[in-house]
Amino acid sequence: MLVRRLIKVFTSLRLTVVLLAFGIILVFVGTLAQVDEGLYNAQARYFRQWIVLGLDLFGRKIPIILPGGYLIGTLLLLNLFAAHIYRFQLSVKKIGIQLAHAGVILLLVGQLVTDMFAHESQMLFSEGQTRNYSESAQYYELIFTTPTGNNTAQVVSLPGSLLARGGTIENTNLPFTVRVKEYWKNSEPSFRAPMMQNGPPLAPNGVALNFDFHPVAEAKSMDDKNVPTALIELSGPNGSLGDWIVSDWTDDGAMIEAIRENYAQTLGGQMTEEIIKDLTRPQSVSVNGRQFTFSLRPRQTRFPFSLTLLKATHTIYEGTDIPKDFRSRVQLQNPQTGENREVEISMNHPLRYAGLTFYQYQMDAGQAAAEAGRMPSSVLQVVHNPGWLTPYVGCGMVAAGLVVQFMFHLVGFITKRK
Repeated sequence: MLVRRLIKVFTSLRLTVVLLAFGIILVFVGTLAQVDEGLYNAQARYFRQWIVLGLDLFGRKIPIILPGGYLIGTLLLLNLFAAHIYRFQLSVKKIGIQLAHAGVILLLVGQLVTDMFAHESQMLFSEGQTRNYSESAQYYELIFTTPTGNNTAQVVSLPGSLLARGGTIENTNLPFTVRVKEYWKNSEPSFRAPMMQNGPPLAPNGVALNFDFHPVAEAKSMDDKNVPTALIELSGPNGSLGDWIVSDWTDDGAMIEAIRENYAQTLGGQMTEEIIKDLTRPQSVSVNGRQFTFSLRPRQTRFPFSLTLLKATHTIYEGTDIPKDFRSRVQLQNPQTGENREVEISMNHPLRYAGLTFYQYQMDAGQAAAEAGRMPSSVLQVVHNPGWLTPYVGCGMVAAGLVVQFMFHLVGFITKRK
């Protein structure tokens, strides 16, 4: 009896209508929430959740419970499967309906696969530079590097989420523990000028002797970036190894370049370079005769191949400053396959290789870069999406199903008239 009731519920057209209505409400609320929470936070809170507990709209908290995107999508998928099995007859005349619904199911499954397994990162390089890795724009890692001989090194990575959680972090590959005393999701640095009335440094070691770091409000816009900083204490078998500041400002090329440009306008080139040296000087500790160098950086994804930027081309429409075309010519080298070829990546022509897609994302080249004395550079958006084909196949199945079903009715109508 219970099974029959469940079948009746999941095959009901009313359930479909209710779920679609909740989907419309969720899209509307999630879109409005982007104003206060930003795109990525709104996606995580409303669409990548099973249940939404409370809304934040226009600076006000609304105590209401809504089904999240995962719950709505899963119930719609079950609804379609149940309707396929119990309501639609498998016959030649209904093959179009079956095909269209199968296409919708594939779209839902493909979106779930994309949401759970796809990830994006970026590859930033200047002309002549080679990269065999990409960096995340949202996630970070605290890495410890120690030489192992023969020009190799062991790298231990601690996810930034562990730093944000706080407390003590242990790893079997590290002969010490990491205790997080402070963590700021977004921060700003300031140089501790010798003649200024500076307070005591945040830590008695490393970069903290020359720079102060201050927490700032979380960045919500897609054009802004959160730059995390943490105050940590390292403790070895013989006691504390001191307090240290780790910050993305010290290891992120884009952030370092932003600081360089800022100080160069007021302090000049020579003084600026001295400040940058103090900012990027490696921090390390020695434990049991082994030296561990550590830094906080964007999470990296390594590739078995490399890309070298040969030429970055940025053209604009004549008489305006409106971008017309971004184009990167790169050298693709893969020692495993022996490939060594040139590839051109432009705004509408990405490179698909080894399960990855490289899109032209940003560029600093052309007349503006030349006048500022900057080396032409390019940023590629690197996307790994195992379900990238499902939208194309699903939409094709829906279209084919509708055409087939329409043709059955059209042929039947013409036959009757004859």
